[in-house]
Amino acid sequence: MRDIVVFCLIFGLLPFALKKPFYGVLLFVWVSLMNPHRLTYGPAYTFPFDSVIVIVTLIGLVISKDRKHVPVTSNLVALMLFLIWATITTFFALEPDLAWKEWVLVMKTAILFLVILVSVDTKKEIQLLTAVICLSIGFYGLKGGLFTILTGGNSHVFGPEGSYIQDNNGLALALITITPLLWYMQATVQIKFIRYCFIGLGILTLVGAAGSYSRGALIGAIAMFAYLVLKGKNKFQFLLILLILTPIIFSVMPQQWFDRMTSIGEYQQDSSALGRINAWQFAMNVASHSFTGGGFKCFTVKQFLIFAPDPRNFHVAHSIYFQVLGEHGYAGLILFLLFIFLSWKLAHDISKQCKNRTDLGWAANLAIACQSSIIGFAVGGAFLSLAYYDLFYDIIALPILLNKVLALSEGPLKVSSAAVMNIKPDNG
Repeated sequence: MRDIVVFCLIFGLLPFALKKPFYGVLLFVWVSLMNPHRLTYGPAYTFPFDSVIVIVTLIGLVISKDRKHVPVTSNLVALMLFLIWATITTFFALEPDLAWKEWVLVMKTAILFLVILVSVDTKKEIQLLTAVICLSIGFYGLKGGLFTILTGGNSHVFGPEGSYIQDNNGLALALITITPLLWYMQATVQIKFIRYCFIGLGILTLVGAAGSYSRGALIGAIAMFAYLVLKGKNKFQFLLILLILTPIIFSVMPQQWFDRMTSIGEYQQDSSALGRINAWQFAMNVASHSFTGGGFKCFTVKQFLIFAPDPRNFHVAHSIYFQVLGEHGYAGLILFLLFIFLSWKLAHDISKQCKNRTDLGWAANLAIACQSSIIGFAVGGAFLSLAYYDLFYDIIALPILLNKVLALSEGPLKVSSAAVMNIKPDNG
């Protein structure tokens, strides 16, 4: 029954993607982030819905008469350079078959990233895209938060199988990353009931993240909330949320959760932490051995026997930075770091320029939320192998779209060197 519902829903919405590519973008973001087909048990489970949506959306983009404009920003240039370099490193990959399969997946994400930038042209479309991002991951926040409360935190929260967030750590990082966007969404709605729903979803999302038992996500959450408290306009509200959330977590979570969270500094006795350090040293050894790194998916048992300090202690990268370092060398890591920094800088510049404009308050608030999400992902991602996760790039797209939409409006408003174009205020 679930399979029939998923097939009917997705294929029923595909014609809208032909008519307007923006609807294809929303459909793809929903499918790629929520993975509804992974909640089924039949043919829908393995059906390539994402590829079908990409093809239909691209056809719609070609035949659409809507204006097509790619906003050129410095972080987009850095991303393109990184993707070009990643393509070059794939030709020299240590595991060619695995590398080219991953390359296809990464390029598919990159193509949809560009389609998002081309297809979104208005404030309303930006907010719809933000809502879809929030609700796609928020579904697992709702589910995970309720599960954590009902089980007393004695069981780990996991994501959908076969996805980037199938394990507890990946799901926790995703939940932490969307929290600022959920807070932005609750401030944009006028209906109190819907606003309270977003607030409740935000709280349950954080409870679900706690129920994952992920220490990396905890560190990311601390960094993210510290930034929100320091830079956000509604400091009192953020502190109030923390005051509400803290007793919930302390009353729900068992002692084993606190033992795990407080073991962060005891890496000498933690086999998981030692395994990660071994994987990080493996990445450095591969990057030192070859300027192009090991290519996508080079973290394998076979390669650990050659490059790891402890060949028997195999682990995946467990860090977006060491993942990129091992796969694409030091040049790839520099481009990746530059891309993240310039993305944060663009959001920072937009928030700074718009914060004192009553007509642009929505843009300033969304930019601040994106800054916080980037910080949460960048810090929490230091302990997880999610360098190519769609969610991160969907969020990065939002400041670029803000830059584009504001530039298409009337009146001059210049953003600093993070963007190549001028920004103009929105009158809507």
